[in-house]
Amino acid sequence: MTLLLPALHGASGRPDAAEAVRFGAHSLTYGRLAEASDALAARIAGAGRVAVWATSTPRTVVAVVAALRAGVPAVPLNPRTGDRELTHILRDSAPSVVLAGADEVLPPALDGLRRLDPGTAAPGAEAPGAEPSPDAPALIVYTSGTTGPPKGAVLPRRAIAASLDALEDAWRWTADDVLVHALPLFHVHGLILGVLGPLRRGGSVRHLGRFSPEGVARELLSGGTMLFGVPTMYHRLAGALDDPDGPGRLKEALAGARLLVSGSAALPVHDHERIAAATGRRVIERYGMTETLMNTGVRADGAPRAGTVGPPLSGVELRLVEEDGTVLEDPASIGEIQVRGPNVFTGYLDRPDATAAAFTEDGFFRTGDMATVDPDGYVRIVGRKATDLIKSGGYKIGAGEIENALLDHPGVREAAVTGEPDPDLGERIVAWVVPADPAAPPGERELADHVSALLAPHKRPRVVHHLDALPRNELGKIMKRSLGA
Repeated sequence: MTLLLPALHGASGRPDAAEAVRFGAHSLTYGRLAEASDALAARIAGAGRVAVWATSTPRTVVAVVAALRAGVPAVPLNPRTGDRELTHILRDSAPSVVLAGADEVLPPALDGLRRLDPGTAAPGAEAPGAEPSPDAPALIVYTSGTTGPPKGAVLPRRAIAASLDALEDAWRWTADDVLVHALPLFHVHGLILGVLGPLRRGGSVRHLGRFSPEGVARELLSGGTMLFGVPTMYHRLAGALDDPDGPGRLKEALAGARLLVSGSAALPVHDHERIAAATGRRVIERYGMTETLMNTGVRADGAPRAGTVGPPLSGVELRLVEEDGTVLEDPASIGEIQVRGPNVFTGYLDRPDATAAAFTEDGFFRTGDMATVDPDGYVRIVGRKATDLIKSGGYKIGAGEIENALLDHPGVREAAVTGEPDPDLGERIVAWVVPADPAAPPGERELADHVSALLAPHKRPRVVHHLDALPRNELGKIMKRSLGA
């Protein structure tokens, strides 16, 4: 098996003094990252699973790299997750250690775990020498379920390697590239693509900490070659380009980047065109999921085309199927995307039934996304097979868990959650509530704060409608399409 992170094993020719990661004023060279991660890996070897308090800091990078080098599955935790969701993830994944800075205040749900600071391990220790097998679990990333609590997707080492190598081929990604982004480090986009991607190539990453057009301009003008973002970020960049008082030289910065890449949700055509008109540079898109990592992507030498996510990446088999599972002969027809390849996850942690339901008999993963395919192989995603997955601000959010949280509020008798188009977020979360007391319905801010406390801030409803009753069919199921209309 090829080393997952060759530069950290001295196998890529990358000098130890080269910068690996930078977070504002804090940076780590390849030599220092190898030393720190080796020392921590020696301490967590054999730990079973480790939780990583995934802040946007060098400590998170050290923690994840140490887990990979020790062959211990890491569970990235969103620091803004609410108590209920965090408790579920910890019970489900059962980590024995949490990797977090000594100065970080952790929630009570983590009190029972042994805590190690990634920055305090004594140097000189050697990480376990043998590279784990390709199918060994590397990360367990939790996904939002549409009808219940999140499930842990087990991502093996071969899936990470396969996806990153396919992107190297598609994007001509090299050790000379300097990636700029401000994505959180607890999911696939920010952590695997945004951190492990540069480290696998021997390149470097500059994390902005908090997204801003000023930060993007600064880093791209000082050596950055690639920008990763979600549609919300590109919408704000487009707005800054239109603003005469926007950050100076942003146009020059974006025009000079080798690649501008958007993912996690569809980038509106309007924002595509605004950025292209102002900079002469087109944003390219790719398509992936937690369970499959990357499936498609517009190539660096391909034709950027608004509304498409490019052709399948190297090694990925992609097909469209009818509702009954019949493979579509005409790719211009709309069908569900199914994929197969080394990029696909092993399964859901301790959920054999859910894992079996996610795959076809011949090994294709059912994505639930609907699409068409252009004659030249470019995929156009048109929506979800179900109506209960909302893409907002780059996050995929399940309506079911928000509904359950709303129903925990004493002022809510019934609740349904949908998404509606939003020019900034892509989609905003809309709650449809039947109040327990129609004379004193809970307010929008009150319900938003309630959901944020239980789940996470990005899962709060942005709009609340009060109804006398929810529309239901003869079986009692809420007819969400009626709500949307």
